[in-house]
Amino acid sequence: MKNSRFIIYLLGINGLLLSAFYYVDKSPKPKDKKIATTTKAKGCVFKTVMGEDSLDPNFYKYQSSEKVLASLQHGLQWVASAQQSDGGWGAGSHSNQQEMNPHAVKTDPATTSMVAMALLRTGNTLTSGPQSSRLNKALQYLLVAVETAPKGSSNITKETGTQIQIKLGANIDVILTAQFLSNVMDYLDHDAKLKARIARGLNTCVEKIQHAQDTDGSIKGSGWAGVLQSSFANNALESAQSKGIKVDSVILEKSRDYQKGNYNTSTGDVKTEKGAGVILYSVSGSTRASAKEARKVEEEIRKAKHEGKLNNEDAVNAQSLEKLGYSKTDALKYSTSYNVYQAGKQVAQSNEVLTGFGNNGGEEFLSFLQTGESLIIGKDSSWKKWYSTTSGSLLAIQNEDGSWNGHHCITSPAFCTATCLLILSVNNDVEKLVEMGAK
Repeated sequence: MKNSRFIIYLLGINGLLLSAFYYVDKSPKPKDKKIATTTKAKGCVFKTVMGEDSLDPNFYKYQSSEKVLASLQHGLQWVASAQQSDGGWGAGSHSNQQEMNPHAVKTDPATTSMVAMALLRTGNTLTSGPQSSRLNKALQYLLVAVETAPKGSSNITKETGTQIQIKLGANIDVILTAQFLSNVMDYLDHDAKLKARIARGLNTCVEKIQHAQDTDGSIKGSGWAGVLQSSFANNALESAQSKGIKVDSVILEKSRDYQKGNYNTSTGDVKTEKGAGVILYSVSGSTRASAKEARKVEEEIRKAKHEGKLNNEDAVNAQSLEKLGYSKTDALKYSTSYNVYQAGKQVAQSNEVLTGFGNNGGEEFLSFLQTGESLIIGKDSSWKKWYSTTSGSLLAIQNEDGSWNGHHCITSPAFCTATCLLILSVNNDVEKLVEMGAK
């Protein structure tokens, strides 16, 4: 499938694989009502450049099904039982991928960050929620890792050879930790001292990520699917910037260009050299990196047509953007982002690209998460269709004990369960993701 030109024929395909999967609900019904079940409609808060909502106000609302709620509850129960005494969770070593006991492996920052982000997204904070104490322990574990990391190093852990590092990249721990620290910044109004400490830690992580950028915009230490490490680094830098952390704009732009450059909208070719030859990994990163700019372009074109500056039949392209005052360089840049996003989201959801589903590693789960968050950040109404089908597929492969695990590559139940929980509860963060896309 490497560099396959046939991908261009997939752009009209919208269906996801296994939408007809039959699911038998064997997990317990949710008892804890503190798990968020729906997003609140706050369309009035997130106005477009037109001064009014450009989408159906119901964009922000999605009621989770009882099956999804039961699945989330079961998964959270498993995650709680898997936390170790030091406050962390671990994926285990690459050389011992068959180990599925979460207490028989060493903890690592990457896996701990993924679980902590899942706890946040499912309604837990540092001061409330049934998993609040576990979240606090995880935060302390990660802050100590950041604060004790050698200066000048690109990572925050002495652990090497973990499943996550070998498959995603040697610097994935600091990248995912940065993402979590950005996320938890929203829940620190009660403790100014802790907020300042986390800001310092996040700044340290950002410096390490920027230090690890390679000449092509990717992150050094690429693993088997290093394109995902680079994609998550781009996400982490964007998130940190949105929290007021200083991020080098040149480095961030270079990072975005690397991701977008993995997909050629003219030929349909996908660069998979750092994506293990798997199109899904590369194209999901391209979609995520272009989502914000694609949304900006679409909203400005819509506004211009509304105001009569453009004709209704004018396409979203460089020529239209130049009419709105964009320079030739910026018009080409933003129109390219729009095209990458529109094409990439279709390819990432096409049956042919998702043919591995049912025999997945953690990399596939990460790619599904990337696709879903991209749709919401891009304020794309198709996110609900994506969620409905993807959630049904995930429920069908959940283990009896509430966990998920990979069948190849990243097999870790702790890491895979956290990622699946993040996917199933993404509707709880619609407002935050939309807001992120506007910054």
